[in-house]
Amino acid sequence: MAVVAPLLALLYSVPGLCRWLARPYYPLSALLATAFLLVRKVPPLCQGLPSQREDGNPCDFDWREVEILMFLSAIVMMKNRRSITVEQHIGNIFMFSKVANAILFFRLDIRMGLLYLTLCIVFLMTCKPPLYMGPEYIKYFSDKTIDEELDRDKRVTWIVEFFANWSSECQSFAPIFADLSLKYNCSGLHFGKVDVGRYTDVSTRYKENVIREFNLNELYQKAKKQAKPREEGPEEPPGRPDGETKKDK
Repeated sequence: MAVVAPLLALLYSVPGLCRWLARPYYPLSALLATAFLLVRKVPPLCQGLPSQREDGNPCDFDWREVEILMFLSAIVMMKNRRSITVEQHIGNIFMFSKVANAILFFRLDIRMGLLYLTLCIVFLMTCKPPLYMGPEYIKYFSDKTIDEELDRDKRVTWIVEFFANWSSECQSFAPIFADLSLKYNCSGLHFGKVDVGRYTDVSTRYKENVIREFNLNELYQKAKKQAKPREEGPEEPPGRPDGETKKDK
């Protein structure tokens, strides 16, 4: 049973995985993330590369390259401990793998390092991470429509996300917020989003509303007072008068 459940989960996710891999951003990121591995290991490409191995084999890693790759693995594992979605896990792997590839290529040959860095810059400028395009019950606001919509019916409670398309965290949270809208949207509870990358004044305007609605200043002062006794440590019990001890009594 311990083996069947993961296999069923994998089979269930195959259609979504195929749609995910069909987007050009992910295959190209995977290619850039494994570029040094391909150059170092594939025979036609690795012939003639410099190597610090004692046997002079250009198609295998030397000890310094192994150290860099092991350090990369440790960094990825540490960062992925706080990741929630699959996109965050994959994004961390791609990002740190590209950094390690750049270091390895520059160490191998400065010309190869510059070429790889140029490819990464072109990729970042021309290929953006795909946005969530799944089902959702979310209304998108602009700087002119948000106030009108929120004031239209006071009986309706709105949960509004302030997001930016360039933020990987916002993109990772998009399917979670969409799932919440599908599950909890009703006549008295609606979900909305505002792109603060386009409407920067909206985030500034509603910052004060968030502080007021959640009583953040009051909560902050209360939390400081509660934390102060713990920082000072427990008070020592007062001593007995005239040096009297329990034994003397």
